[in-house]
Amino acid sequence: MRRRTGKLTCTAIATTAVLALGAALAGPLPQRAQAAPAAAAVTDYCQDQCSDILPPGQNGNATLAEILANRAFGTHPEHSTDQLGPYNNLVAGYPTLTDDKLTDFFNDSSFGVPADQVASVTKPRDDVTITRDKKTGVPHIQGTTREGTEFGAGYAAGQDRLWLMDLFRHVGRGELTSFAGGAEANQGLEQSFFGQAPYKEEDYQAQIDYILATQGERGKQALADAQSYVDGINAYRKQAKDGRYFPGEYVLTGKIDAITNVGEIEPFKLTDLIALASVVGALFGNGGGGEVESALSLLAAQQKYGIAEGTKVWESFRERDDPEAALTVHDGTSFPYAGKPANAKGTALPDPGSLTPEQLVYDKTGSAKTGATQQVEAPKKLEALRGIYDDGVLPRDLFSRKHGMSNALLVSGKYTASGNPVAVFGPQTGYFAPQLLMLQELQGPGISARGASFAGVGMYVQLGRGQDYAWSATTSAQDVTDTFAVELCTPDGSTPTKDSTYYRYHGSCLPMEKIERRNAWKPTLADSTAEGSYRMQVYRTKYGLVTHRATVDGKPVAYTLLRASYRHEADSIVGFQMLNDPGYVKDAKSFQSAAQHINYTFNWFYADSRQTAYYNSGLNLVRPADVDPSLPIKGEAAYEWRDFDPTVNTAAYAPPAQHPQSIDQDYYVSWNNRQAKGYTAAGFGNGSVHRGNLLDDRVRALVKKGGVTRAALTRAMAEAAVADLRGEDVLPELLKVLRSAPVTDPQAAKAVQQLESWQTAGAQRRETSAGSHTYGHADAVRIMDAWWPLLVEAEFKPQLGSDLYDALRANLTVDEAPSAGHGPTGSHAGSSFQYGWWSYVDKDLRAVLGEDVQGSLGKKYCGAGDLSACRDALLTSLKQAAAKPATEVYPGDANCSAGDQWCADSIIQRPLGGVTHDKVHWQNRPTYQQVVEFPTHR
Repeated sequence: MRRRTGKLTCTAIATTAVLALGAALAGPLPQRAQAAPAAAAVTDYCQDQCSDILPPGQNGNATLAEILANRAFGTHPEHSTDQLGPYNNLVAGYPTLTDDKLTDFFNDSSFGVPADQVASVTKPRDDVTITRDKKTGVPHIQGTTREGTEFGAGYAAGQDRLWLMDLFRHVGRGELTSFAGGAEANQGLEQSFFGQAPYKEEDYQAQIDYILATQGERGKQALADAQSYVDGINAYRKQAKDGRYFPGEYVLTGKIDAITNVGEIEPFKLTDLIALASVVGALFGNGGGGEVESALSLLAAQQKYGIAEGTKVWESFRERDDPEAALTVHDGTSFPYAGKPANAKGTALPDPGSLTPEQLVYDKTGSAKTGATQQVEAPKKLEALRGIYDDGVLPRDLFSRKHGMSNALLVSGKYTASGNPVAVFGPQTGYFAPQLLMLQELQGPGISARGASFAGVGMYVQLGRGQDYAWSATTSAQDVTDTFAVELCTPDGSTPTKDSTYYRYHGSCLPMEKIERRNAWKPTLADSTAEGSYRMQVYRTKYGLVTHRATVDGKPVAYTLLRASYRHEADSIVGFQMLNDPGYVKDAKSFQSAAQHINYTFNWFYADSRQTAYYNSGLNLVRPADVDPSLPIKGEAAYEWRDFDPTVNTAAYAPPAQHPQSIDQDYYVSWNNRQAKGYTAAGFGNGSVHRGNLLDDRVRALVKKGGVTRAALTRAMAEAAVADLRGEDVLPELLKVLRSAPVTDPQAAKAVQQLESWQTAGAQRRETSAGSHTYGHADAVRIMDAWWPLLVEAEFKPQLGSDLYDALRANLTVDEAPSAGHGPTGSHAGSSFQYGWWSYVDKDLRAVLGEDVQGSLGKKYCGAGDLSACRDALLTSLKQAAAKPATEVYPGDANCSAGDQWCADSIIQRPLGGVTHDKVHWQNRPTYQQVVEFPTHR
């Protein structure tokens, strides 16, 4: 078996100190398996032209001794951080990148391991071999049976992500605080997720039964694969526990005694994988929702302007199908979905002032009420690890923030130097340590793939490459979630109130189903939150989960949220199985067919040596033609999804031909922008300026020039990754307005000149030289960061008024600069410029300048449409911004001192375990990323 060792390279003193902790902490030093040639790999048609990267490193497990060494001396377990440096170095290296230098910044993702690169070989059982390479430690799993292959995948997942998998199965079950501690952030995240995806134990089993009943032989095989995967996890779990080389977090959270080894790592079950799948679906694979918040801003617009004019104003900000939006399918093909009906029926707006959110948490005790802390006794040698989870093991708003990440760039072979398609693509899943994804290669009967899988559901590679093709995905988030206004009632026929727990369904007064979770915690060395407990409670109806209560036309209602994939998060297993099967995926069409079996809302991209392809997956609902899905809908039979069956939450879905799709378009780009003409955006902010433009502009220029290479496409991605969207695509209009008359104020003139110089230089947020930790045009970057929220308010608030302005800000945040606290890991998250008022500013200023605007806002807001007044408002806000010192713009946090601009932007690998990593340069870039160009095909 393979057991982790740390490369303790600092000093002999460091080594001595760690080893002095003794066998009780780390167990006997493991013996590395003898290097041996890897099993013969299948034919690899990429011929050394496939690469990938996934920081910080493959190894996500650390013993207690390794955690202590990391905290005391900065050392890292082997392969836990070796992909972070190459990933970071692309910022400085991309301008001179050539194809032969790609492996300086990416791993070689060829199949197999050359004999001289074998680091270890493990045989957890006779029918599978796990070979790891010297450079990255990625597991290459070769099985002689399918069962053995999957067992090996589970075993390798245990080696690399045991603690992480355990953590997230408890998140999926709504039991984070009872597992990892009662820190306030843990409470917040637990409550947020349970409110979105509450399940009873029988619900998890029901998903398994549904797959067995409806997915045929592939469904049965998939669940057999999953069980073998679980068996592999459990085999490693037991060996690691018995051998005392389990992750040290189990000691720090009080699960196992460091001296006696008393305690348990709970066995994994097949239903745990369903819970893990629900986490993946909630984070990255849903779309829609927010209809109650949309209703509030619509009511605010109608109150200010009247119903007709207010609705027109609101629709202009909604940008459902903006004609200026960047599109993935840009050849003019239309795929109508979830549009606005001409005469909507069944819309259920709340009466003004009647809306109240549904209570989730009850019966708080101890620290759940007081926030008290308590330190537990611990050996002196462990004091350095005290309180490592006091701020939570995960960000509290991991599930409550808007998500929609990842990018893709693909160019048809017609426009490449080789004549073969080129792709650079991957998901932005945030920066965690260990990472949520893990790399693996799977080779066995009916399985042949290498790439990334979400830890805990890695039966198959979910994003990666096969023998002669590669695929990836971006979040599409089309509208597959609706809000229903369910009429409340009482069983005795008396007048109901908003607090009633009965509702009307098809003429009957039914009780709401109560789903509860009781959690309790005690202080540990890792989390000093004192003992406490609470009960979470969600009411479930046939129309979904109760989120709010209100009155509509004076009658009490419950607003419920129903997601098409609720109770079906695991159904996608068959689609992923197909993607890994070389007997199924042979070309672009068969790839699209596989993607059709995935119900997550994703944009799927494909490249082989001959073609590129795209397909948008998800359970696209067939709604009544006169229903407006952007707003709450009456919970009545006339407005239900077609063929709706609440027993298992199924309905009629749009056929595959109606999903956005394409084969061999000249190029594809996606950065969570709109998919195609007519395909309505599920939320606000998909207009004329979107971060997708940063890719679209660059790739279009490459295609026009021709001769595209892997390096050229990677350079385009990397340049966009350090670009400030506001500076590149909105600042030109701002400067036009400012320069419409001479700028005579010295302070304002200096700021304008600084912004102009920055914009001319490319509007980048990039170091002057590698490691300088100082941006070029740093003052201009500071001014833009300070100016944007001020200029948006100065431009829009005077005309919209406070109520409507604030309501629209609740629909769409004003800014998402790198230093702001957003993204899947909060601050220092990398992903930026997805949600913001970029399009609103762009369209409004162009209208004020008298330029042509398609899909205009309807009204002119800046200076009430007067150019001189608009200019005055912008200049005033610019002077305020320019006067703000860096210490105010970047106020500092636990990781950065006030005024440190580079640090405020920097990416930090959010520690989910005990090991931490150095900060790296900001990049707006996929976390896992592939660069591929297949020269041949089967």
